[in-house]
Amino acid sequence: MQSKHSLLLVLMIALVSFGCGRPEAGSSRSVIQNKGSDTLVNVAQAWAEAYQTVNSEVAVAVTGGGSGTGIAALLNGTVDIANSSRQIKESETASLKEGGHSPVEFVVGYDALAIFIHPDNPLNEISIEQIKNIYAEGGPFEKWSQLGVTVPGCDSDEIIRVSRQNNSGTYEYFREAVLGSGDFKHGSRDMHGSKDVVDLVMNTACAIGYSGLAYATHEVKMPCVTSVAEGACVVPTIESSIDGSYPIARPLFMYTADQPEGAVKSYLDWILSDAGQCIIQEIGYAPVSTPDCAASVQ
Repeated sequence: MQSKHSLLLVLMIALVSFGCGRPEAGSSRSVIQNKGSDTLVNVAQAWAEAYQTVNSEVAVAVTGGGSGTGIAALLNGTVDIANSSRQIKESETASLKEGGHSPVEFVVGYDALAIFIHPDNPLNEISIEQIKNIYAEGGPFEKWSQLGVTVPGCDSDEIIRVSRQNNSGTYEYFREAVLGSGDFKHGSRDMHGSKDVVDLVMNTACAIGYSGLAYATHEVKMPCVTSVAEGACVVPTIESSIDGSYPIARPLFMYTADQPEGAVKSYLDWILSDAGQCIIQEIGYAPVSTPDCAASVQ
C-alpha cells in the first residue's frame, strides 16, 4: 500500500513539473530545462543569465544540439522549452498530440540567414539561384570561376561547400528556402554548430557557408543576396530581417508541450517583454517588436 501511495506522489510531482519548471535537487529553486537550436543558443544563454536578476528563485538550464534535438526532448518530456530555428513539423506536432499534449509556438525573434565567404573572396553579391546551383544536387557550380571570380589563395578554384548537420533547423530552413526542399549535393563539410561554419570559412579561402547573422565576424565576408534576376541586392542586417527585404530571413521559435504555466510562463512573458527583446537585439537578431531598450535598463 505504501509503494502505491509513493508511486502516486511521484506521478503528481511529474505532472505539476511539466511546463511549470522543475524543482532543483536540494533547493527550493525551480529549474527550467531549455534545449535545442544552435542558432538560438547564445541568446538563450544570455536570457538565462539576465533572468537571474529578475527572479533568483528560477534557474534556466540551456543546452544546444540543434532544433531537432530540442523538439525531440520536448516529445520525450525532458525539457520545458524547445528552441528551434525552423517551424515544428506536422509529424512532431502529431506525436505530441498523441501523448495528450497541445504544443504552443512562440516567435521570439527573427534572423537573417547570412551567406559567408572568405574575406579575400572578391564576390560581392550572389543570387538565390546561384546559391542553389552551388549547394543543390545536380547544381552545376563547382568552381569559383563559374561565378566570374578568381579567389586569392584558392589555387584549385574549387568551391568548398560548408553546411550544417541534418538535425539543425538552419539546415532544414536553408533546404526549404534555397533548395526548394531538394537534396543537398554530397561532399559538403557538415558542421555541428554555427560558430564552426564561420571558423571554417574564415580559415579556408575556397569556402562558402551559411549561418545565422549573429555569428558574423569581421573575419568573414557577407555578400548581398538577390532573390530574382536584376532584383535589389540586400545585405543581411537586423533591419532587413524586420522589413522582410532580405530574401533568406526567418522567424525563431520556442515551443512548449502545452500552454505554459508558473515559472515557464513568467519566463516566456519576460523574453517577449522589452527587456528580453532588447537582449536578442543586442546579440544580433531582430526583435519581434520595437523594444524600448532605454526604459528596460535598470
